[in-house]
Amino acid sequence: MTVRGVFVSASDHRDFAVGDEIFREGDMGSEMFGVVSGKVELRYGAEVIATVRPSETFGEMAIVSDAPRSLTAVAVEPSRVAVINRSTFLFLVH
Repeated sequence: MTVRGVFVSASDHRDFAVGDEIFREGDMGSEMFGVVSGKVELRYGAEVIATVRPSETFGEMAIVSDAPRSLTAVAVEPSRVAVINRSTFLFLVH
């Protein structure tokens, strides 16, 4: 199954409007995300570090590290993201 297939088939999808924060720098996290539709910016303060588009993932460091989130993720288009938690991720990579 492709990365896109894993996220499209995920049981947890969340919808975000333009300007909605998916997570904020400094938050603790245990989930990673895959963009199903729309577009998400990853920001450090006001600086855009990356733009994440459909079939791309973000937030994976929360799965492999107990460190707080280093960036803020903001929907810049109406967006649907699939969510994979740590246990599901570990099952998939095993």
